[in-house]
Amino acid sequence: MASNIPEENSSFVGRKAELARLEHTLAAHRLTTLTGPGGVGKTRLAVRAARQAAASHRDGAWWADLSPLHDDGLLIATVSDAVGLSDHTLRMPIDALCEWLVDKELLLVLDSCEHLRPACAHLLGEILTTSPGLTVLTTSREPLGIRGEQAVEVGPLPVEGAADALALFRDRATAAAPRLSLDEPGGAEAAIEICRRLEGIPLAIELAAGALGRETVEQVAARIRSRFDVPADDSLWPPRHRALRTAIGWSHELCAPLERLLWARLTVLRGPFDEATARKVCAGGPLTPDGVTRALDGLVAKSVVQRDGARHRMLDTIREYGRMWLAELREERAAADRHAACFLGLARDAHAGWTGDDQISWYHRIAEAHADLCAALDHLLAHDTAAAQEMAGRIGFFWCCCGHLPQTRDYARRALDAGPIVGPHRTRVLWVLGMTLMLQGDYAAARRLGRQCTREAERDGTAEGILAAAYLRGFTDLMTGRPESGLREVARVLHTAGTDTPLERAYRLRCRLITVFALTGLGRLDEAAEAATMLRAACEALDECWTRSYVDYQLALIALMRGDAEESAAHARAMLAGKHRMRDRFGIALGLDVLAAAIAAQGAGARAARVYGTGQVYWRMVGQPQRGTPELGPLREACERQARAAVGDAAYQRAFERGRRDNAEVGLAAALQGELLL
Repeated sequence: MASNIPEENSSFVGRKAELARLEHTLAAHRLTTLTGPGGVGKTRLAVRAARQAAASHRDGAWWADLSPLHDDGLLIATVSDAVGLSDHTLRMPIDALCEWLVDKELLLVLDSCEHLRPACAHLLGEILTTSPGLTVLTTSREPLGIRGEQAVEVGPLPVEGAADALALFRDRATAAAPRLSLDEPGGAEAAIEICRRLEGIPLAIELAAGALGRETVEQVAARIRSRFDVPADDSLWPPRHRALRTAIGWSHELCAPLERLLWARLTVLRGPFDEATARKVCAGGPLTPDGVTRALDGLVAKSVVQRDGARHRMLDTIREYGRMWLAELREERAAADRHAACFLGLARDAHAGWTGDDQISWYHRIAEAHADLCAALDHLLAHDTAAAQEMAGRIGFFWCCCGHLPQTRDYARRALDAGPIVGPHRTRVLWVLGMTLMLQGDYAAARRLGRQCTREAERDGTAEGILAAAYLRGFTDLMTGRPESGLREVARVLHTAGTDTPLERAYRLRCRLITVFALTGLGRLDEAAEAATMLRAACEALDECWTRSYVDYQLALIALMRGDAEESAAHARAMLAGKHRMRDRFGIALGLDVLAAAIAAQGAGARAARVYGTGQVYWRMVGQPQRGTPELGPLREACERQARAAVGDAAYQRAFERGRRDNAEVGLAAALQGELLL
């Protein structure tokens, strides 16, 4: 069953009654909210419940983590990503999301809604109204306040009776200190005392277990006892939060000074992070880069930071405590400056490394760092507009390819408005905005921006800018049925002198791609095939995937137009494999249409119909009817005509509908294997 529910990296303890209740509630109600204080285990319970419920929903279970979002600006984009929507239209994002979900039967989980309650309530009010097959599970410290919401309070683990709290402590103690025995004299009693003092709150218990190995169970119990003996200031810590705050504060005291400093500085990061990012964002003053590594290991050992392979993450409640200390240290602005500088550096490196064997890696790194990149851009727009323009221009093409078109358009316009008003970085942002609008179908605006880019690039005197402007203008010509004009546009700049830097090389490859498209559109198939073969060899030499996959697409078209359906299918599958590596859903939709046409031309009508149906799934993902250059229209018509003739209308329709019902990944995998089980 399709799902993106997070993996469970540690054992799940207890909660049998809660899971049984949740199973009933999710089956009977469309909106369920798990409530309770931070650290009580709402997220872990939601993960387990969603995994168990996924099979009862035709379209699976999908998870959106809202904890990296500091405001509601990326809420709809985050939910859209979670459910597989990469809208390429000019519609309002909420309208596109409602349309995507309208016929879905899925479970949507929104984790950590408490800081976005009004926005979450509004969003859920919209999508639950328009999507009758949708079921939603949320986690929040308080109910969202929506009509029909079923609030299920998540309490601490039992300390008495079933003693799930003690079972959790034993499990985590074994992980932290494998040689430690809790059955030694005094150890069992101390463990029970720890669980009682911490009131069965899972996060507090895990933090206490994380101290073992450096201290005995009895010492941990004594430390916690001493903290509880201090009268609580209930104006600062409500009673239900005191046990957790005590455990976090005690864990903070156990940390070395540099570990505490790192804890505070890490809170500026929005999502999961690796060690290299932590070193760049957190080093400074007494905390050296090597010191970051040592302190990070210490925080992992104390369960303050969780490690998952090469990535690390910090739970919200622990992050809040560290953020409080960052404010106490008066380092908030300095931390935000370092964070922005780090992610501006990431944007620069990714942009420079686009044409090369790390292209796929850069593509995925930019996609995974989306929340941090947006936060860095917001900071730079407020404090360093020149750097903001540079960053928006350098990551814009990645975001276009990732399907983040509304955010790309918004940030490009904000960067242009912020200034400076001239220079290569501004020209690049103009190009990004033009590409975004062209992909969204606003060809008139894209054409205007293409002309403006040309003027400003010529004033800047950079070959990169001139080539980029020609690519935008040529691409717009192709999409509006003017291949001859596009061919002239790129021919004009491809003969200009340049230094052939990696960046120039990337834009030259793209302009040569326009040449192949234009020659195909003009029916000059021999020239198109020769140009495509040469361009593909150049891409292979550089291990460049993005351009090469579109060259494979053109070779598939050319072969089909020449009547070689078998060769066309082979090229189409190569194109689809490349686009799948880059998660380019628009490209996958195009490739599936051509593959279906090639299969139909071979007489396999039912297989063609099913691939064509899977293509419709991807077209819906990008929110558009079938698009592409004009020569695709006759090929699509021929595909349907040939497939229907081969198997009859009824069989065609059955196979087509099956493709449309398939999970997108399943349908694509079947198409790439070349065999579909009918």
